Amino acid sequence: MLPSASISSLPPKNGRRRRGGKPALYEPIHGSAPDISGKSLANPMASILSAAMLLRFSAGLNTEADAIEKAVDSVLAEGYRTLDISAGNDRPLTTTQVGDMIAGLVSG
Repeated sequence: MLPSASISSLPPKNGRRRRGGKPALYEPIHGSAPDISGKSLANPMASILSAAMLLRFSAGLNTEADAIEKAVDSVLAEGYRTLDISAGNDRPLTTTQVGDMIAGLVSG
């Protein structure tokens, strides 16, 4: 459930400058999980946290990144989990349910 980023200190080769001027790649640290594709069982939190990193490090949108990170923390603090991180007696939520909860907290 971890986000990942590869942030370059080199300018883009095509000469076009983006905000921040450095190419970057943001992704969750997990595989594609084809066995659960389309079943709404995947944990979306790493992907969501990767988006927060993109906002923070490539777009300079720290307030927005903070809101996403706080929403993920709040969902976890309330005990909501997808199957992969749920305790044995929890009722795990779907990918959609967790994503909707986080989005709802971000949008206020």
